[in-house]
Amino acid sequence: MHNHDLFDVLIIGSGASGLSLAIRLADQAPRARIAVVSKFALNEGSTFYAQGGISAVLDTQDSLDSHIDDTLKAGAGLCDPAIVRLTVNQGKDCIEWLLAHGLPFTQERAGDGSSRLHLNREGGHTHRRIAHAADATGQALFHSLEKSATAYPSIHFFKYHGVVDLITTQEPGDRHERIAGAYIYDAGKKKVEVFRARMIALATGGASKVYLYTSNPDVSTGDGIALAWRAGCRIANMEFMQFHPTCLYHPDARSFLISEAVRGEGGKLILPDGSTFMEKFDPRAELAPRDVVARAIDHEIKRLGVDCIYLDISHKPADVIRDHFPTIHARCLELNIDITRQPIPVVPAAHYTCGGVLTDSHARTNVAGLYAIGEVACTGLHGANRMASNSLLECLVFARQASIDILRRLPDTPLPPALPEWDESLVSNSDEEVVVSHNWDELRRFMWDYVGIVRTDKRLERAKHRVDLLKKEIAEYYGNFKVTSDLLELRNLVVVADLIIRSAIQRKESRGLHFTLDYPAPDESKPPRSTVLSIDQDQTVNPSA
Repeated sequence: MHNHDLFDVLIIGSGASGLSLAIRLADQAPRARIAVVSKFALNEGSTFYAQGGISAVLDTQDSLDSHIDDTLKAGAGLCDPAIVRLTVNQGKDCIEWLLAHGLPFTQERAGDGSSRLHLNREGGHTHRRIAHAADATGQALFHSLEKSATAYPSIHFFKYHGVVDLITTQEPGDRHERIAGAYIYDAGKKKVEVFRARMIALATGGASKVYLYTSNPDVSTGDGIALAWRAGCRIANMEFMQFHPTCLYHPDARSFLISEAVRGEGGKLILPDGSTFMEKFDPRAELAPRDVVARAIDHEIKRLGVDCIYLDISHKPADVIRDHFPTIHARCLELNIDITRQPIPVVPAAHYTCGGVLTDSHARTNVAGLYAIGEVACTGLHGANRMASNSLLECLVFARQASIDILRRLPDTPLPPALPEWDESLVSNSDEEVVVSHNWDELRRFMWDYVGIVRTDKRLERAKHRVDLLKKEIAEYYGNFKVTSDLLELRNLVVVADLIIRSAIQRKESRGLHFTLDYPAPDESKPPRSTVLSIDQDQTVNPSA
């Protein structure tokens, strides 16, 4: 056994939720040993790429009730009102906590000459309530949290470490599984190691890489959701994948997001002939919620058989555009698009996973000692559709909720038992990496075609058939060959794809982000219910597959 492998808390993921949790724990329990494990470099997650900001009630004209109400409306009947209230109530505290950790929010001058936070407005919000750092909030957030976290000697960072599986144990006489550690692949040493931990928090982000077009970085492969599923956690609402309406469409630009704030500041969506179309779909036009805008764009692209449509803000003064959107302006210029003079080519892209590992108000899963925070979790905040900029808020609030519960339970949590080493005596190195890349491409393409923005029973059945074949193929491959980072991601993606397809098949209505031509309206005959999948209710699932 290595001595580096026993931690009080093992945090998997190094974005907003993972780093916030590490800081809060190290701050309150300086003697606790904390590990932060990151699949690649620390800044590779979605936090770093978030442009918009953090929603919180900070303006005197605004109210907590208004933010709660907007969130419930966007969630189309599936939010948990108690969780929405809990989250919104902590908004201001979270912003103050970030200011204390040095986050340089954009300020403006108030009428009396004093300075205050500048607030943006985004789709679905009835007030300006988005605190931001220009149009690169995520980057500023990541840097300030990383700087704080690395200053604590009790936080140990493990970069380029991908989690293979969580390890649970059962104490004699105990009916329930409890978390005990994880098998973790060290990409540098190309070796799987055992990390023991009294508690584990999943902060691994979402699963949008399961789709062909996504605004997310390459690491968003649903690892935490797949790990939790294999460990026996309940998974909820995976049919609600949010597509961001406007991702830059360009052969040399993978996954660059054009922030919703561009529409908030007056940007117009136009067809190749220059005509607008949003008013045909919704009276709120460009400021309708994301699901409405994404479906309208998807409809026009398919109707016209074109590759993309356009987002135009060039009617605004050039200096205003450069001032408000410096990152977007610079990135587009690199691709020879001057947004002060020409429209931006855009397509919808998979953006945010509203479902995930089912948790309670303290971020606890149904496996003792295992927590899930941020995009990997399904807390009940987002319901059937996440409202803009509530995601970073959720990361911060639930990192705090988890820290309170972990600190309360840590003194009475036993040390995990010795765990078996990883056995790879029966596997060989694969000489066919092409199998992994081929399966990866096939999966992302059929998910985009059949389980995308607009669904039908027939498309879902086709997808189910494909995913079942892929699951078998990948399980066999995984059983015979040594672990690689790509293989781990593919194995997790196929689990997540399967969970999305099965959840979508179960929902015989259209609601929020789940839109099906076979049931185009919500089912009003019964109260709306979340879709919950669990391994126990479904013994046909082979957890190792």
